[in-house]
Parts: sequence; structure tokens; C-alpha cells
Amino acid sequence: MMKSVNSSLDTLPKIGAPATRALNNAGYTALRDLVGVPRAGLAKLHGMGPKALEIIQSALEQHNLSLGR
Repeated sequence: MMKSVNSSLDTLPKIGAPATRALNNAGYTALRDLVGVPRAGLAKLHGMGPKALEIIQSALEQHNLSLGR
């Protein structure tokens, strides 16, 4: 079970190509990289929309983690 937790934190959730590119271009390549990152900062990335932010937050919450405020 721990292996699946680690692997899901090692990848980005399915959020669409523009949002994935935005995160990769900003240096975020894994879900674990986004822990504590301010939501407002991510929202400013070109290609990052509200739906992608909600998917990311939901994926983090599955591990009792969260984006920053």
C-alpha cells in the first residue's frame, strides 16, 4: 500500500496539458513538489485554471496534505 502512496506523490494528477506544462515550466514535476505552495501563486501560472487547482488540492488532501494559502 505504501508504494501506491509514494507513486501518486511522485507524479502530477491528470489536470490537462496546459496546466501540466505550466507546472513543469515552473519546476513542479511531482505532486509532492506542490505541498505548501501558495494557491494564488499557482493560479498566476499561464495555463493553470480553477479546475486544475481543485484537482491538485483534492489529490493532496488524499494524503492529508494541502496547498499553501
